[in-house]
Amino acid sequence: MRFLIIGGTGLISTPMTRFLLEKGEDVTLFNRGQRKARFPEGAKVILGDRTHFADFEHQMVEAGTFDFVIDMVCFRPEEAESAVRAFKGRIDQYIFCSTVDVYGKPGLNMPYKESEPRLALTEYGKNKALCEDIFTEAHNKGNFKTTIIRPAATYGEGGTIIHTFGWKTTYIDRIRKGKPIIVSGDGNSLWVMCHVDDCARAFLAACGNGKAYGKAYHATGEEWMTWNQFHQKVAQAFNAPEPKLIHIPADILFCLAPEQAAITYYNFQYSNVYDNTAAKQDLGFAYTIPFVEGARRTVTWLDQNNSIENSDMDPFDDRLISTWERMTDALTDELKK
Repeated sequence: MRFLIIGGTGLISTPMTRFLLEKGEDVTLFNRGQRKARFPEGAKVILGDRTHFADFEHQMVEAGTFDFVIDMVCFRPEEAESAVRAFKGRIDQYIFCSTVDVYGKPGLNMPYKESEPRLALTEYGKNKALCEDIFTEAHNKGNFKTTIIRPAATYGEGGTIIHTFGWKTTYIDRIRKGKPIIVSGDGNSLWVMCHVDDCARAFLAACGNGKAYGKAYHATGEEWMTWNQFHQKVAQAFNAPEPKLIHIPADILFCLAPEQAAITYYNFQYSNVYDNTAAKQDLGFAYTIPFVEGARRTVTWLDQNNSIENSDMDPFDDRLISTWERMTDALTDELKK
């Protein structure tokens, strides 16, 4: 079987590529060549930029036919439309990496099911939903079979650990040094993480799987953690002291630091838990890597690659905590008058 991965060196697609090469599959990657590969040799590589639509479509025709195309880096409807032009009638199945951010928040039901209304809050989620529609239409027209995979938060070697302000590794350094950690609200909204190895297997299990044609699936974590528990488990992963948690409402965070706190305001403040039943039944999806173990592996990789930033050089969190404490002290004093 011939596999084309659009991407191939990213967080999820790296283990995906590795698994395929270990099985001796014929693998071609299309990407810009800007990331160092972290898997054995053996994959063919086509260099290019998919946003240069005419060039991309020409390159794909020249590359010949594929059984499966796994698209990890389609973010806009124009890119999806270009992919349909490039592969219509020339491949068997298109597996599209979407996201759980296509759903509205808060959800109507918990855990989210794949039938949840797609009422995304962010442009990222809205565009992914539009891409889903384009690939689903291609499936319905018989251009190729389509399967949609919707990961939630993923992590693992080659990446970092997410937190209130995104992905900066100063977070890990703060925990190691016993510095306080900012948490949105009361820290009791629910969150899940899925190690990239488990998520990657879901994509591959969809390939050539008749049950998966025309369907969308979650491939998400299954340890439902409050954010308070999340930070405690991160500390546990590398034997750090239990962190002191500073709880600040999401709207206040967004007001004080709109750029840094946008991801929390639009996403993390809500509970994010998902039903993987369909993926388990059709794809054999299994959550095999506990979060503490996965976090330990991720931080070990970061250490080995000297990729953890010194939080002493970044005063942002401490300044925000100081501002919040002054605000609450002033409010307390005012109420006592």
